[in-house]
Amino acid sequence: MESAPVPRKHPEVDISRDISRTALWRWVPPLVAVALGLWSLERGPAGGSMWRDESVTVQVAHRPLGDLWTLLGQVDAVHGLHYLLMHGVFALWDGGLWALRLPSVAATALAAAGVAAVAHRPAGERAALWAGTAYAVLPPVQMYAQEGRSYALVACAVVWATHLMLCGRWAAYTVVLLLGCWLHEFAVLALLAHGFVARRSRGWRWSAAVVVVALLPLAWVSAAQAERQLGWLGRPSGQDWAAYGVLVLAVALLARGTSVPRELVRVAVPLALLPPGLLLLVSLAHPWYVDRYVLYALAGLALLVGARLAAARGLWPWVLTAALLAPFGWWSVWLRTPESRKDDVLAVAAAVRERARPGDAVLFMPSRRREWLLSSPAVYAPLRDLALDRSPTASRSLWGTEADPARIRARLAAAPRVVALLDPEGQPLDPYPAEVAKREALTAGFVPCSQTRVRGARIVVYMARGAAGGCDRDGDRGGGRGRD
Repeated sequence: MESAPVPRKHPEVDISRDISRTALWRWVPPLVAVALGLWSLERGPAGGSMWRDESVTVQVAHRPLGDLWTLLGQVDAVHGLHYLLMHGVFALWDGGLWALRLPSVAATALAAAGVAAVAHRPAGERAALWAGTAYAVLPPVQMYAQEGRSYALVACAVVWATHLMLCGRWAAYTVVLLLGCWLHEFAVLALLAHGFVARRSRGWRWSAAVVVVALLPLAWVSAAQAERQLGWLGRPSGQDWAAYGVLVLAVALLARGTSVPRELVRVAVPLALLPPGLLLLVSLAHPWYVDRYVLYALAGLALLVGARLAAARGLWPWVLTAALLAPFGWWSVWLRTPESRKDDVLAVAAAVRERARPGDAVLFMPSRRREWLLSSPAVYAPLRDLALDRSPTASRSLWGTEADPARIRARLAAAPRVVALLDPEGQPLDPYPAEVAKREALTAGFVPCSQTRVRGARIVVYMARGAAGGCDRDGDRGGGRGRD
């Protein structure tokens, strides 16, 4: 009697399972990133919110290409490629906050996929799945996924350059990393982190040389602009060093032991620690450190988290992960409120629209706060900007140039009603002569009638002393407070 044939698995079933398993690590991280990016993308109540750096993107990217190019020769060259990209986006679809932020959402999704791809080579599919997902859920990553600036795009370029380095695809590596450096030149610090892995490779040495040489024109121009561009920065604070210390401790704990592949450790640890560490040290002499400038370093942390979770045995790693997700959840919700940013230019514009009348004088104190209204031309246009000498476009600047103190005083003396836009109480006052002239003229010749506080700003309505009816004429007496 012949024995019954042994049933064989259908090859299509095996292929289907392989495809399903592969699709999981490839698609879950970017889908999680997209879901988190689209969640409350407008950030705030109806109409959303936008802070002043995003407002700069909006008003600069809407300038004609010729004007945009001349601006970059004077200031903000470091963000020039991003402005050109957003100019193209707004030309195709001027979709407000969605058009402003969707490129960052897409870049974060691609970066999450890239982190998974980097983890997959040395650590396999489980590590790839967890690493890409960990990157997507990190709160700082979520923050800049919903911001109309270049940082999410820079992180995406650095992550994929890291993957291309591991694949030895040097021409593509050079192009992608150079793109990241032209989006923000501090991406070049990733090149040094990559050197820990690939410094013996002839391809990497050639790529490094090409990237550095091709970046020199931007570095030359932006160095000349650095004092104006980064003059607001101070040396790293104790909080900055403490945050870096926490990062070092987390990386050390995650990288120790044999459960994490050494090849992945050699990639992840320099990427996580070297760019922020070097920028902190440089900032002791030249204050250039802001954590978002090296956002891409979090990809190194996510790689280690993914490898650890893939190798986890027992219950305690998952208990620790769940314990971290609780504060991360609160943090994620807070990031989608106006309070998560320094100010809210849309709230400022709404308050000015409510308090001001066509033909009223407006005064920005300090002058750089003109940005609060530049992205809301319908609010700004009917007002008389008392201190303005040349507009931002005419002066090839971000915020325009202002008249000399004597002219500012003379214009204020002839104004019956002034809407002043100021920083919150307690902020340092600019010592420049024009700013002093504004403050002295308001104190000597005007009476404050009302004050409206919004996120990061105050809107104060002043009436000239002795004006008929004074504050009561406008129903402004009482110093009303708006939203804090």
